[in-house]
Amino acid sequence: MSQFIAYSLLKIVLVVAPLLGMVAYAVWFERKISAFIQDRVGPNRVGPFGLLQPLADGFKFVLKEDYTPDHVRKVYFWLAPAIAMIPSLLTIAVIPFGSNLGTQKMVIADLNVGILYTFGIVSLGVYGIVLAGYAANSKYPFLGGIRSSAQMISYEIAMGMSVIPVFMIIGSLRLSDVITYQAQNGWLALPFFSSNQNASAYLLWPFTLLSCAIFVVAAFAETNRLPFDLPESETELVGGYHTEYSSLKFGLFFMGEYAAMIAVSAMMVVLFLGGWTLPIAGLDKPATTVGMGIAHIAIFLGKLGFLMFLFIWVRWMLPRFRYDQLMDLGWRRFIPLALANIVATAVVLWFRSA
Repeated sequence: MSQFIAYSLLKIVLVVAPLLGMVAYAVWFERKISAFIQDRVGPNRVGPFGLLQPLADGFKFVLKEDYTPDHVRKVYFWLAPAIAMIPSLLTIAVIPFGSNLGTQKMVIADLNVGILYTFGIVSLGVYGIVLAGYAANSKYPFLGGIRSSAQMISYEIAMGMSVIPVFMIIGSLRLSDVITYQAQNGWLALPFFSSNQNASAYLLWPFTLLSCAIFVVAAFAETNRLPFDLPESETELVGGYHTEYSSLKFGLFFMGEYAAMIAVSAMMVVLFLGGWTLPIAGLDKPATTVGMGIAHIAIFLGKLGFLMFLFIWVRWMLPRFRYDQLMDLGWRRFIPLALANIVATAVVLWFRSA
């Protein structure tokens, strides 16, 4: 028992510490990509190529004056940034980021209801935003909090319904089982990425591809990223829910957004892109050596990096939706489409088993 606790604590440290580093350098990466798109230089003063800029930004967040306005509801005002940050860290706990490393599974907690846990925890992040909008006792943050709650209700439903066909096909809610299925039958988003071609995977591909598309768009709304960043919307709400925040509390909101992007990207990798697998002999089966285990982790991080690039690229290439367009897309397009996808998948599975 003590050995299990020790290994679990070690895995927590080895996951959370790199995650915080990834959050910091995701900001640097975004600033570089936006500079390239806009024909600018981007961070280039602090360290070679500006690589130490995240460190300077971190010191700035810590050392700036932590000002709390008199008119805010203070307890909620202090609590909101932590609530915005913590759910992303808790979500990472059930994500299988590799196969094995020695005798240890590369997941902190391999729950048999992993997907239910992730959706239950991820949806808590919006409470930090809503609470920040309420606690600020100011009109623009309050409007941002209301927008965030309405956005969450719209897209959380579509996101949850989008993954139901995945678990109807696989027959398990355990995330490691999802990866095992894709290793044997091909990635759900790209079934031809498999060393074992399976005709039934091609039959179900249109439904899993639609699930992936709905999940990706809902993920942008869930993480408040452009073109769905209506809770912040600088041109309309000044900064929305974090208008009254400064110093480390503002930094926690900032970190929470990028941590949520990483968590949602990791979920997409597991659910639709085969997790740590590649359609190459030896890389689609659990590791038997330490070197193979490290290779699986690197594969997972590579896919994660690609999806993070997608999040960043879309932000600087697409304009913001109007609020009525956002609601229309969620309630009148994605939810009926996700429901139809569930019914169609059920019919195909019934005919296949008959």
